[in-house]
Amino acid sequence: MRALTLDAAGLPLSALLGTVPDAAPRATVLALHGGGMSAAYFDGQAHPGQSLFTLGTRLGFQVLALDRPGYGASARALPDGQTLAGQARTVRAALARFAAGHEVGAGVFVLAHSFGGKLAFTCAAGPPLPVDLLGLDISGCGHRFAVPAARLPSAAGGGHWRLNWGALRLYPPDTFRACADMVAPMPARERAEADRWPAAFARLAPRVRVPTRLTFAEHEAWWRHDEEALAELRARLGAVQHLVVDRQADAGHNISLGWCARTYHLRALAFLEECLARRAAAAPAPRQTAA
Repeated sequence: MRALTLDAAGLPLSALLGTVPDAAPRATVLALHGGGMSAAYFDGQAHPGQSLFTLGTRLGFQVLALDRPGYGASARALPDGQTLAGQARTVRAALARFAAGHEVGAGVFVLAHSFGGKLAFTCAAGPPLPVDLLGLDISGCGHRFAVPAARLPSAAGGGHWRLNWGALRLYPPDTFRACADMVAPMPARERAEADRWPAAFARLAPRVRVPTRLTFAEHEAWWRHDEEALAELRARLGAVQHLVVDRQADAGHNISLGWCARTYHLRALAFLEECLARRAAAAPAPRQTAA
């Protein structure tokens, strides 16, 4: 894994890149972190096997985790961050620059967490990406809040530690020491958009068509994931070609940093395998020529 900076239409966007040793990637996993985190969220080091980079590259997938606009290298240029629409434009520009200099394999598969999931939906519902979009795998992002507006993220420190993490037993020892460097301030424009997400999702959802898998941690506290809410979620994503809604047992909101990180990542990459298999099955058969 190495750090790099992409030029996204004049904006520096920092990232972490995990490459496949001595081989071309089968596909590229684009990882989008949540609010108040960074790209390092996907490289948990508190327990062996926790890192998405390690697992993904061993299975032949290139992993590109971006510091979303307003984080990392772009924080100085964007002290207030960007709206979701602005972030989607920046991500498209960054992907175009990345694909110009790197092999991406069969296409890009977006693995996103929390606010990154909102960005994933926004990208999927908008203009085509500069590379083939294979599918979405989103955790920690629903469409109906399980908390009142007063507990959403705010400049005054709104939100709650327990909502983000859940019980300490869900995470390996030293998790909070190891993740100190991956925590970052949440830009003001992200905070301002937080309570508008249910309405935004209602507009975006009908335009999402690529295969999509959603995972709710057993102890997810930000979002409703009861049967009524999930039935409505499925209905709104009715145009999705293949929709899967899963629950991850023994996990809190920050699922990629918990004991179940490897389990979740394996299931996410298995969904990517399904996306690749479906695409191969749908491809036209080679024409037979007479002997």
